[in-house]
Amino acid sequence: MLIVQKYGGTSVGSIERIEAVARRVYETQQAGNEVAVVVSAMSGETNRLLALAREIHPDPNDREVDVIVSTGEQVSCALLALAIRKLGGKARSFLGHQVKVLTDSAHARARIKSIDSTNLVDCLKSGTIAVIAGFQGIDENGNITTLGRGGSDTTGVAFAAALQADVCEILTDVDGVYTTDPRIEPNARKIDRISYEEMLELASLGAKVLQLRSVELGMKYNVPIHVRSSFKPDEGTWVVSEEELVEQVVVSGVTVNRDEAKITVREVPDEPGVAVSLFKPLADAGINVDVIIQNVSADNKTDMTFTLPRPDRARAVEILSKEHAQLTNRGERISWDDSIAKVSVVGVGMRSHAGVAQKMFELLAKETINIQMISTSEIKISCVIDDKYSELALRALHEGFGLHLPADQRGDVLPR
Repeated sequence: MLIVQKYGGTSVGSIERIEAVARRVYETQQAGNEVAVVVSAMSGETNRLLALAREIHPDPNDREVDVIVSTGEQVSCALLALAIRKLGGKARSFLGHQVKVLTDSAHARARIKSIDSTNLVDCLKSGTIAVIAGFQGIDENGNITTLGRGGSDTTGVAFAAALQADVCEILTDVDGVYTTDPRIEPNARKIDRISYEEMLELASLGAKVLQLRSVELGMKYNVPIHVRSSFKPDEGTWVVSEEELVEQVVVSGVTVNRDEAKITVREVPDEPGVAVSLFKPLADAGINVDVIIQNVSADNKTDMTFTLPRPDRARAVEILSKEHAQLTNRGERISWDDSIAKVSVVGVGMRSHAGVAQKMFELLAKETINIQMISTSEIKISCVIDDKYSELALRALHEGFGLHLPADQRGDVLPR
């Protein structure tokens, strides 16, 4: 088999842990597999490097900041290669430019355009373990770029796709994907198999196990992803195509995202082009807008309410104040709320089962939790609520949909 393994920062957080990873990688190769390894920076190193950069320059989306933070992975991949060699194995480290991870030029959030895996193929054929620096690439001008937080997951899956690997193992400090955050709900259960679509929704809604773009790549190139612990050999969670699921449960998981804010732009004209006038500047600034609600009043005015990442709220208000003033001459009519949370239920079984929304609303109402906004897709329902009720809502939904039970024991949790 050809296996691509990716180890996160906690897994390589010390020399002792790097040596433990080296033993696991070497044993995987000795079992008859070809192995390529992608590593993150040592735990805390990226934050340390960013803090150094911020002492001089406040903008993280800068060419020189990418040069600085990319050194974290350079150190960890070289240390791991040395540790494998210490065990008697053959290993060689590769940086982003050496395997030509070609990206666009969006510093701190670059997207991969192509990978030249020629050097890796030659390396693997010679019986050498390839150790690749995650999180980094180069643009067409040869500038170092980084892929954003969690970018090493994306690197791992991208190389698995480029090499046509049999599996991409994401090895981390958790032993799989759970029905919800076990730190909030102790009765959360590990999921054996989950579809790409479900994992995409969970990742986009706040689940921290996998980076969103890594799941997108896995689905696009049909790369089996195995999320498992780097500290024990147990099976974890397989992320696969929907067709490979043995059983489709109605609801697979519940998430809560407490890192969002809500903005309302009041009394803008209810006419064509107003929405694009408000949201285009946000898109141009790289701000992702999520749930949107429009309320039209009788006097030909409308209120626009939407959610966005909380760290972007201040910048968004600044941009919108300018745009809104141009539209209505009442720039003060913008309000915001940083104390919201978005709680969501996800499951491919929603496609063929009615009543999930009704059940969700009943469970929240039972806990006297008011719903401020609602967003749905084929396999997801999200409700924006007051942040102080977020953990209560998550626990109520987890129990109400029977997620504390094995999938084959959940029975009929939906209204008839």
